[in-house]
Order: sequence, then structure tokens, then C-alpha cells
Amino acid sequence: MLTLCGFSASNYYNKVKLALLEKDVPFQEELVWVGQTDRAASPLGKVPYLKTDEGPLCESTVILEYLEAKYPQHPLLPADPFAAAKARELLRFIELHLELVARNLYPEAFFGGKISDAAKEKTAQQLEKNVAAFATLAGFPSFIGGAEFTLADVGAAVHLPLVSSASKIIYGKDVLADLPVRDYLRRIGERPAVQKVNADRKANTELMLARAKA
Repeated sequence: MLTLCGFSASNYYNKVKLALLEKDVPFQEELVWVGQTDRAASPLGKVPYLKTDEGPLCESTVILEYLEAKYPQHPLLPADPFAAAKARELLRFIELHLELVARNLYPEAFFGGKISDAAKEKTAQQLEKNVAAFATLAGFPSFIGGAEFTLADVGAAVHLPLVSSASKIIYGKDVLADLPVRDYLRRIGERPAVQKVNADRKANTELMLARAKA
């Protein structure tokens, strides 16, 4: 039995969790907060990490690749090598050029902190440039990159809502508003696996905030 370690308020934890659910791979969850991680399994103390019969794995994208290779049923990558590479391209782009940039806003947007006006301006410029580039890659015909639900959608489902929310809170405008992201998220939000992840995320976020106050 696989054990997914971390907490459901984490979008990177939820990326792996959503893939497991979509692939219908049996797993159990172990609640592990930052600061409580097994450093032998995750040397940098990050979540998520995955316990397998062969040993632990850390880094969410590595875990996704492992799951695709180990459990080929219900694949989340197309069989065609180029189409699979395009799905990986979108996932990488979302994480490096959208979510990681927007993450600069999270301390003030979500956690009551404060970031400088200079940091806000720099982040706004980066997001404007990167969102325009993202628009050339994401077609949104049915899913984010094509007619099939892929790893790109797994990433989009957990990352894009944060990019939208953080930018709207800080700038008063959702940087993704000119793309059909809202309709896309509504569509994939009807998937049972996405509904499960979102419900658990909300519950765990409340627990995390209560824990922080305590």
C-alpha cells in the first residue's frame, strides 16, 4: 500500500493525491505538517513524499512520473510521445512560470504577512509576461491541452486557483481573467476526484489556520 505523506492544504500534495485518485491507485494518507517530516524520506523537509514498498520518494513531479510508470492503468499521459511531452510541457510551465511566480504573493494574500511594493510590481510584470506565454500553449478545447485529462490538468486543477486568488487579492484583478480558466475549472470541478481533493483541501486549510492561531 502506498502512503502519501503531507497535508491537504498543500497544492503540491494535492497534485499527487489527485493523480492517485484519477488513476484509481489504492493509497493511504499520513498527515505530516512542515517541521514534522521524515528527513530520510524528504531531505529538505518538504511535502509531499510517498512511501512505497521499495522505499520513499520525494518531489511531486518525480512521484507523478513514478505513478505513470508503475501503474499504467488509467494513464494520465497520452501514448504518443510528442503529445505526452506537450502535457509535461504545460505542467512544467504552470508550476515554474505561473505558480512559483505567484507564490511571491502568498505571504500577504493568504497568511497575513506583508510584501514590498517593489516585489509586488516585479511579480506583476513577470505574471503578465508569463500568462501571455501560457495562453499560447493552453488551448482549453476540452481540457487544458487537448481532448484528454492529463498530468497537465492535474497541475492546473490545484495551481491555477491559487494564481487567480492571490493576484486578485493583491492587485484587485485576476491575472488569468482573460483566459477561459474559470469555465475550465468549473468543468473539471465536476470530476469526483477533483471534488474529493477540493473538499479535503478546505477542511485541512481550516485545521492549518486553527493550528497556526493556537
